[in-house]
Order: sequence, then C-alpha cells, then structure tokens
Amino acid sequence: MIKLLILDVDGCLSDGKLTYTSDGIETKNFNVKDGLGITTWLKMGNEVAIITGRKSEIVKRRAEELGIKYLFQGIKDKDRVLKELVSSLDLTFQELGAIGDDLNDYNMLSLVGRSFTPLDGVKELHSLVNTRLTRKGGDGAVREMIDILVDENNQREKFLSVWI
Repeated sequence: MIKLLILDVDGCLSDGKLTYTSDGIETKNFNVKDGLGITTWLKMGNEVAIITGRKSEIVKRRAEELGIKYLFQGIKDKDRVLKELVSSLDLTFQELGAIGDDLNDYNMLSLVGRSFTPLDGVKELHSLVNTRLTRKGGDGAVREMIDILVDENNQREKFLSVWI
C-alpha cells in the first residue's frame, strides 16, 4: 500500500511555466483539485513530500497551505534526498508513489513502488513509469494520481468520508 507521495512541482503540481512580473516576482498556477486531493490524502493518515529542483517562496507557501511537512527545494540529486527521507520515516520504497515530468526525475521515479508522469511528461519517462496520466501537469495530474492510488488501496470510502 502506498503511504507516502513524492511530488515534483514544475510540470506536475504546476503547468511548468515560469512567469515573472516586471518587478522580477515569480508566479505559478496551482490546481485546486490537486490541492483538495493532497489535503484529503493527508487527512486519511498518509504523507506527502515535495522534492523539487527549483527554490521558490511560492512553493513553500503552497506546501504550508496544504499541510505538507516534507519540503525539499533546490535539489539536484532527488534520489539521494528520497533515500534519506525513506530511511528517516522507516518506510520501504514499495510504500512510495511519485510523480515527475522530466529527466531530473528519472532516478527518483525508478526507485518507488508506484510511479507516474503527467500526459505531457517527457517521452523518456513513458516507458519507465507505471502510469502515464491522462491529465497534464498543473491541470489535475496530481489529483488523478491520488484517485488512482486511493482506488488501488481500496480506500475510496475513506477518501469520501473526509468530506461527506
């Protein structure tokens, strides 16, 4: 059973576009359905971690807003951080699900028990991951992943009971 989700940000939680205002302030778009899926996953007693190659105050704010306590930014070696996290939480790699969209996610995705890439993930990930999602990054791909895992874990009633 998957107990911990590992999320990439740009291209998974967001659409991967980087927008800067004339003042140099970065903006990102996040999908509220992804957010509700994440908060529900957490309320069910599971965990979520973000491991991202970029560093952004916006991502920190979004993680805090959603209740994600494991946030790793500016990470070049994602699989190293993943290994350290798994060890510290006393989990196995088979208990992890992860989503990534580009080559810097390849090694991380190869380690986990259940791997996903958004519809617009790079072609090199298509044959590596267990599931290529039907949604694009930033457009509900994370929620689609969570829905799949909830069903595979036979936890749909538990998922719904958080809200209904």
